[in-house]
Amino acid sequence: MKQALLNALERMKQYNSGIMYQECFGFDPETEYDALVIAPGWKPTKIIKDPAYEVTELAQRTYISGYSVEKDGVKVAWAQTASGACNVMDHAIICADMKFRKCIFVGAAGGLTGDFEIGDFCTPEVCISGVYTNHYLNSSLTEFHPYETIHPNMAYTQEIVKLAETSGYSLRTARVFCTDSVSLEYMHLDEIKAAGAELIEMETGTFYTLADLFDVPSIALLAVSDNSATGVPLLGRGEDLAQKYLHTRSTVIPDMIFQIAGN
Repeated sequence: MKQALLNALERMKQYNSGIMYQECFGFDPETEYDALVIAPGWKPTKIIKDPAYEVTELAQRTYISGYSVEKDGVKVAWAQTASGACNVMDHAIICADMKFRKCIFVGAAGGLTGDFEIGDFCTPEVCISGVYTNHYLNSSLTEFHPYETIHPNMAYTQEIVKLAETSGYSLRTARVFCTDSVSLEYMHLDEIKAAGAELIEMETGTFYTLADLFDVPSIALLAVSDNSATGVPLLGRGEDLAQKYLHTRSTVIPDMIFQIAGN
């Protein structure tokens, strides 16, 4: 864990007591998890259908929930948060004190070009930040840089791309724009695409900002849920297309989580 994150945790603990990740998610302080999964909106009890995965609910709150998910001796701490960069920031930081070897973000993304189909399996090669949340890690809140770019560790990303390929999955890399508003992003699509974005979602830039501070191997896994460029809507996309998305969300991504965690 890097010093900037230690400083943030120290300030939080001045005003809060107890073991925060245990209070919020029920994670065991004595367990070293093979991976911490950050999942805005995605509960494993909803998306994982294969009974080979053992899912144990640890905590259920109004907006968040915690689970232990196990398969073949690999144990994952699954933190389901609310959507949006601010929620990922707050709850990922709470988990920073935990013992975990890798960190994996999972979520959905919308396509911005005709090159992406519903259900495509993707990971960022760069995140273009259209959110303000990340700047709370700065020494001053006035240090704001619109469209800041956040870069994953591409050497590790390519390792995961190759791991996916050996399992028969095509994991595509893409330039991802991170938005604060799904409803209002449509007003700014031309500007967002002019920044070079190919996919759009809400949290990966913040995830990778924190992943750098966690200082553990980290990767974001995305399923394409809609595409404004090809006219496939997020709401009302039709059953056939919905099933392609659900296959990636419920089969491909859980499989890859455990391959990454156990690798």
